[in-house]
Amino acid sequence: MSEFWLIIGLGNPGREYRDTRHNAGFMLAESLAARWKCTWRTEAKFNAEIAAGEFGSRRILLAKPQTYMNASGEAARKLAHFYKTAAERVLVLVDDADLPLGTVRMRPGGSSGGHHGLDSMAEHLGTADFPRLKLGIARPHQGVRDIAGYVLSRFGAEDMPVWHKVLERSSLQTEMWLREGVAKAMSLYNGTV
Repeated sequence: MSEFWLIIGLGNPGREYRDTRHNAGFMLAESLAARWKCTWRTEAKFNAEIAAGEFGSRRILLAKPQTYMNASGEAARKLAHFYKTAAERVLVLVDDADLPLGTVRMRPGGSSGGHHGLDSMAEHLGTADFPRLKLGIARPHQGVRDIAGYVLSRFGAEDMPVWHKVLERSSLQTEMWLREGVAKAMSLYNGTV
């Protein structure tokens, strides 16, 4: 065993934001922690909740920054620096309103697409070349740009069967990323549940 692999779920802390669409990254991080039997603890020096564990031969550190979405990169930078983790071993779990609900899409890097959490990650990691796993949450209506109220709403009961499939598929994709890298994980799991 050697270095840590960081998996950072993006979201907003606090009860009022729990289980909202914008917290899809937190929800996947929590699902992975349960799957791998990791226990969450608060680490003030990182301003994050973290859960350490193992998957195969990989040492894993799951994190949920407690800085609010638009400053997520602050916690990511502290974690990556402390654990000496290169950007290509930092997987960011994030919601994407431009993808339909039920769509899972991993990318090795790229633009933020206007997502402020990804902007913050790129700023603080010093690069946009970090893998990200985008979880589609859809838009309420095509062409609507101001979706703040929508992304801060909770999934409806009719969405939950699809959302549970998303969590399962994206968990399998994350595990494939850890085992065989981003290209294999993309080819096997990118798509719709």
